[in-house]
Amino acid sequence: MTPKLIIHGGAGDDPHSKGSKAETKAILHQIVSAAYSKLLAGASALETVIYACQLLEDEPRFNAGTGSVLQSDGQIRMSASLMDGQRQSFSGVINVSRVKNPIHLAQFLQNSPDRVLSDYGALELARELNIPPYNPLTDQRLQEWVEERKTNFQRKMAEVTRGTIGAVALDQAGRLCAGTSTGGRGFERIGRVSDSATPAGNYANAFAAVSCTGVGEDILDEGLAVRIVTRVTDGMSLADALAKSFQEARSRHRDFAAIAIDQKGTIGWEKTCPVLFAAYHDGEQVGDTLS
Repeated sequence: MTPKLIIHGGAGDDPHSKGSKAETKAILHQIVSAAYSKLLAGASALETVIYACQLLEDEPRFNAGTGSVLQSDGQIRMSASLMDGQRQSFSGVINVSRVKNPIHLAQFLQNSPDRVLSDYGALELARELNIPPYNPLTDQRLQEWVEERKTNFQRKMAEVTRGTIGAVALDQAGRLCAGTSTGGRGFERIGRVSDSATPAGNYANAFAAVSCTGVGEDILDEGLAVRIVTRVTDGMSLADALAKSFQEARSRHRDFAAIAIDQKGTIGWEKTCPVLFAAYHDGEQVGDTLS
């Protein structure tokens, strides 16, 4: 089977919100090409998604890993998850701090009897794995927090809130996987949990895989990733499953986007907001959603 891959660096209102549009497109193309080369070399969908998410977490312009936004108390708390469609196995970490790549913790938990850990448990896991402490704070995110503090965090979220990253892959053996990682909403109440480490924001089985980005509460309210995958599993085409799910979401004024691949290799995406920062490789060429 021809492998397929799609990644995202979030969604939003302004195509220039993560720097120049051209630079953002170039970075997305570079990352999707690097990750796709893994698929061509025989890597599994799971391995490829982990690699793509790692590259996206390491890019400061996206709200995940390095460059994550700060919560109201000035701390960074990140969440990430993986869903192996072949095994239908979900794993993730919630509100973890001081690690470079939360997706690596989710990777380890794929083979653990305890597959979702919150802050303290995730930190203990990082220590057990001898993952060195890492500060993902950037000057830009600190300045954003300082400015917002002057108005006592009147805004509901940071400008890059919808900068969650994610990847969905189909490998040569026909296996699907989805991964998602985020720094959260920004300026939120301490302990707030995003959708990214739940099946609402990241889900896969043998029929389809989906990664979501946007306002986490809206994604949770819709059970978005699970809803789309379930519809494909029940016989709906991926295009129709996306269209119906987002039509329903628009009627409720939701603010989010999703990327997806089905077992046939169909690549799809949809959004309720103006911009989705995504790029894909369909086996022949690289494309994006920013053209």
